[in-house]
Amino acid sequence: MWRTLLLILFLTSLATLARAQDTTWEACHGAPGVTGPVLSDCRPIGDFVDPQGQELWIRATIPAPSDTQPRALYVAGVASSEAWLNGERLGSNGRPGASARDEIPGRYQATFPIREAAWRPDANTLVVRLSSFHGGLRFAGPMTAITVLPFPYPQRTALLAVTFVAAGALLAATFGFGVIHALRRTGSSLVLAGMAGVAALQSVVESLRPLFNYPYPLHAWRMSAIWALAAGFAILLVVYVASRFLPKARGLMIGLAVGGIGATALLPGFDNKTVWALVLGVALAIPPAAVGVRRRIPGARPVLAYLALFLAVAVGFPEWLADFSYFLLVASLVLPLLMVEVVRLGREDRGREAALTRAVSLPDRLTVASARGVELAPIAEILAVVGADDYVELRLVGGRSLLHAARLDALTTQLPANFLRVHRSVIANLAHVRRLERDGDRWRLHLSEGAPLPVSRSRQRALREALEDTPVAEAISA
Repeated sequence: MWRTLLLILFLTSLATLARAQDTTWEACHGAPGVTGPVLSDCRPIGDFVDPQGQELWIRATIPAPSDTQPRALYVAGVASSEAWLNGERLGSNGRPGASARDEIPGRYQATFPIREAAWRPDANTLVVRLSSFHGGLRFAGPMTAITVLPFPYPQRTALLAVTFVAAGALLAATFGFGVIHALRRTGSSLVLAGMAGVAALQSVVESLRPLFNYPYPLHAWRMSAIWALAAGFAILLVVYVASRFLPKARGLMIGLAVGGIGATALLPGFDNKTVWALVLGVALAIPPAAVGVRRRIPGARPVLAYLALFLAVAVGFPEWLADFSYFLLVASLVLPLLMVEVVRLGREDRGREAALTRAVSLPDRLTVASARGVELAPIAEILAVVGADDYVELRLVGGRSLLHAARLDALTTQLPANFLRVHRSVIANLAHVRRLERDGDRWRLHLSEGAPLPVSRSRQRALREALEDTPVAEAISA
């Protein structure tokens, strides 16, 4: 964790040193001319360059380079562009126009190399023509760069490599948790697989810009996907933490997460939306983790420490969260959880094998494996078996219940013939049936004690036939 934080601090300092000085731009009325653009009525741009929904001519005065290193004009944003230096045309990215019909959309990033002979020894006039009629959405900061830098521009290969490593680790975790879910049908492994998969997919989408110079109209889809994936991860994080450490409030926490994180779509700026979606998800996951620490639930302390670190990085370095640190933080959570899950399942398997070996001579009892250990439950005292997320609930005579780490399908074949599947999530012991009755448009099966059980339409006939051959204490009513 601390190594990750130190790495983020180091890269942030490098980014600050490398940040280019802002250029002062003027917005003008312009038109193409024989010897270059003809500009008039130029006025300073107070905040930022925004060509959305219009054709925009901008002008800046820049100094000549102090060395002989080649230079290029870099333009990045949701706009088509065309550029001139001292009246010499540098090139075009798409074709800017006065309307959507006149414009040909360009790429999101454009590079215009500058010939050395184009520079003047004193002041140099840079003119850029922009238009953006095909952006799809309105961006708070449509242009991310319009600046002259050394050519070729140094790529952030180290950052890209780390992102790919994190993506590979997250995909591996997705596969691992997916296998665990296929074998054990545990809800927690499915949620963790979703968290890892969503984060891996977001890392791929984040890497599209340096890898693929896409047409600028696709930028709205890319940014929307990044926000949606970040929101999905945040909601899944709350689902996982609440289910594990505060299951009674799981529904409430999920409702708060869906409502609060979904509301970030209304915030201005996609980076702002993405960061706030992640921050809200982490903030909502902290209370259940804190409850787990207070109750001394295993695993609560490291999860709470992880959430605190995530929140500290988000508050301290919001500009790095969505682009870089997010993937490292997610990998640092799901990979240890995957290893812990594999070790835990191995121990459970060995414990089950030993318990089953001891229980061979006791065919009238069911070996119940749970987080607390192994217990032998008399089959005759089982009223019903009800599916309960990662486990099944055994409802016993006397109001007791046990959670059993087994699949409902497997128990269907293990239990005696007097146990019948009456619903996709319910197996009933017909020896304890009292009556079957209609409740509106539904059917309910009443046992000797406890709450009535739901009966699905598709299983009514089989249930009635089984009840005809099973003595019950009271008449069966339709």
